[in-house]
Amino acid sequence: MKYPESMIRWGVRPLWLISIVVVAYLSLSPRVEMPCRFSGADKLAHCLAYAWLGGLAFFGFVEVRAALVAAFFMIPLGMGLEIGQHYVPNREFSLADMIANSTGVILGMLMARYARKKIRIGTA
Repeated sequence: MKYPESMIRWGVRPLWLISIVVVAYLSLSPRVEMPCRFSGADKLAHCLAYAWLGGLAFFGFVEVRAALVAAFFMIPLGMGLEIGQHYVPNREFSLADMIANSTGVILGMLMARYARKKIRIGTA
């Protein structure tokens, strides 16, 4: 079954943009408490958030090339937000968070590309 491309594109793009705003807001808020406390919870949260952003791009753009470009732009976004944390009270810059963000984007892209092929959206 091939899903209508316009339905996918116009439904997912606003969700993707809202998600970017939410991640940016949470990244630049003075202190965000983690709902669970275990070693690496922060890195897991970073990875999952950016996997979501990178993966959604693959469903917001019909052409794979556009999806790749949009998803890859999440990497500099994560880097920029991480640098911005240096200037926010009670937050600090972390290279490990940058790596978790970038890893999340790449994992999200891989999973979304696989899912996109399985459900045959657009030209995969």
